[in-house]
Amino acid sequence: MEQVVLLDDDGNPVGVADKATVHGASTPRHLAFSCYGVDDAGRLLVTRRARNKAAFPLVWTNTCCGHPAPGEDMADAVHRRLDEELGIRATELRLVLPDFSYRASQDGIEENELCPVFVARIAGAPDPRPDEVEDLRWWSWDRFRAAADDPGSGLSPWARLQVPLLDALDDPLLAAARG
Repeated sequence: MEQVVLLDDDGNPVGVADKATVHGASTPRHLAFSCYGVDDAGRLLVTRRARNKAAFPLVWTNTCCGHPAPGEDMADAVHRRLDEELGIRATELRLVLPDFSYRASQDGIEENELCPVFVARIAGAPDPRPDEVEDLRWWSWDRFRAAADDPGSGLSPWARLQVPLLDALDDPLLAAARG
């Protein structure tokens, strides 16, 4: 059973809980991550969450999201989830927004996460797991930014909040995606 790291308001670990029991109408703050993967051509891999996901099914979002296991290094967790969800690997991985945090609700499920954001150069042809990823697309950063600005695009609330923060960064991988 997958466990998540529970956090206090200052981001300090205070315990663990089974992931399946944490996401509900009132979710305790816990540790997660988001990753934006860019290929050598500067395209961003965008995924649509599987329809059977308890939290935010069928929304379009960044490349990969997940939760580090208790005691797991965050970068190791990102590498693990890229492989598990999409069958791809990161050849470069950088933490770019270490303190990103958000709360969002949909259909009676709340997310309440300290969610550091990574960017990665990714290699390999995606081979998504259908229980994790409904669909995927390669988008330009401009298209992703436009989706973040469009309330009807179906883009995840965390991605909408992350886009302007990522736009403000001077990062070579994001610069390649911006064209």
